[in-house]
Amino acid sequence: MVVEVRQSPPQMSVDEFETLAEFTAREIETVGLEFVSGRLGVRKARNDSHGAVAAWLACRCLQARPGLGLHPNLGLRVEEHGEGRALPDGVLAPTGSFAGQGAWADPGAALMTVEITSHDPDTHHRDRAEKPRAYAGAGIPLYLLVDRDTLWTAVHSDPDPALGYRQVHMVRFGGVLTLPEPLGITLDTEELAEYAD
Repeated sequence: MVVEVRQSPPQMSVDEFETLAEFTAREIETVGLEFVSGRLGVRKARNDSHGAVAAWLACRCLQARPGLGLHPNLGLRVEEHGEGRALPDGVLAPTGSFAGQGAWADPGAALMTVEITSHDPDTHHRDRAEKPRAYAGAGIPLYLLVDRDTLWTAVHSDPDPALGYRQVHMVRFGGVLTLPEPLGITLDTEELAEYAD
């Protein structure tokens, strides 16, 4: 009798990932790498509508809370024990919070992470499932998903490292969305409909 033994592929370590991500960032400007839930993810360059949503959000948040900055594409150490590496579309935090922290910053100062969906096949799994768990695991108070595919915005709050975010409030584009404390900002999402590709 022949018994076939199958081995699962070796897991990439965080150090190996960081080496790969550093090389990729240096060699290919239009691609960024992430490492969430033990899985390698690829982020490609975004289109103009994607950037317009980020600019819209930055403007609204800074009007309401002038001491904050929306840091675009900032690498964060995420998940419960910091073993993940994510590149959110934006991180809302006090201005200057991440100075001198290198490629992968500690998320302690982050008040909210932001993801804006893109039209790629991995969006559902990455932005709607993996990222909320990773950001909650890191203790980030809020996660905002601007979903250009479904025309909804969703704010996730009340993070629990084991469960993810306990609260999710969704509003269709055109409605009013309140970002709860620690922000307490109200967003009129009507303009977002212009950026739904």
